[in-house]
Amino acid sequence: QVHVVESGGGLVQAGGSLRLSCAASGSIFSINFMGWYRQAPGKQRELVARIISGGSTMYVDSVKGRFTISRDNAKNTVVLQMNSLKPEDTAVYYCNVGSRNALGTFFDSWGQGTQVTVSS
Repeated sequence: QVHVVESGGGLVQAGGSLRLSCAASGSIFSINFMGWYRQAPGKQRELVARIISGGSTMYVDSVKGRFTISRDNAKNTVVLQMNSLKPEDTAVYYCNVGSRNALGTFFDSWGQGTQVTVSS
């Protein structure tokens, strides 16, 4: 079992910044990727940013240049720094972790979500 906990959501005015943090714990031998998804009301969940084990990152086009994902391998944590926030960034943000235990079993684990609200 892998436990994923997010923190750092909240309410911010347009143009402001927020920092989301996520920590993974449990039966983790290695982490393949850590990332952030978001889901706005009435919309499908979308991948916002991901960082893989080698350190490569990817971002959805709408956040490029504004959001930065980083990871602390020793602590199994990932941070999403969100700058220049826009009202359209309002959503519930979910941390997603792909990991393997000592037996090589793959786990695709999710946090409970944290609300980000950007007012205009």
